[in-house]
Amino acid sequence: MSTKPSNPVLMGVIGAPHGVRGEVRVKSHTGDPVALGDYGPLFDKDGNLFEITAIRPSKTVVVVRFKQVNGREAAEALNGTELFVDRSRLPDGELEDDEFFIDDLVGLDAVDADGARIGAIVAVHNFGADDMIEVRPAGGGRTELYPFTRAVVPEIDMDAGRLTLVAPGEIIARPEEDEAS
Repeated sequence: MSTKPSNPVLMGVIGAPHGVRGEVRVKSHTGDPVALGDYGPLFDKDGNLFEITAIRPSKTVVVVRFKQVNGREAAEALNGTELFVDRSRLPDGELEDDEFFIDDLVGLDAVDADGARIGAIVAVHNFGADDMIEVRPAGGGRTELYPFTRAVVPEIDMDAGRLTLVAPGEIIARPEEDEAS
């Protein structure tokens, strides 16, 4: 049953060890972080299997014990490992209008507030803090990273295949914010 997913969806990223018995902190990408344990076995990019035997919330992450990880050294070696399930393991039709899978952002067009195309989303990264979206400019050239926040990405239209991107230097203060100054 250790088969690499053919249509992988990123579910979380292993972080630092927690304690000395092999538990790890995991940044879960599920709506309810503890629900990470509800999808069955997880896999890394090479197809290695990870079975959750225990999971509990802890601040902004979940602490997970995997059947395959014994001891702190083994846990340390997994820091930064991305965990996937095959899309077929995800429930159909249960997403709300404002919900989506992070992987589904890749390939969307990025447009400005006026609808002009800026470029395309080529990846979504998490370097330990918040998610970042990587955009390849429409005219080519180097990709750029933007924080994946409501202020920078105020609208996502999956049906139209685009998201609105307001570069951080372009964010305009709301009138109520000006009055508070």
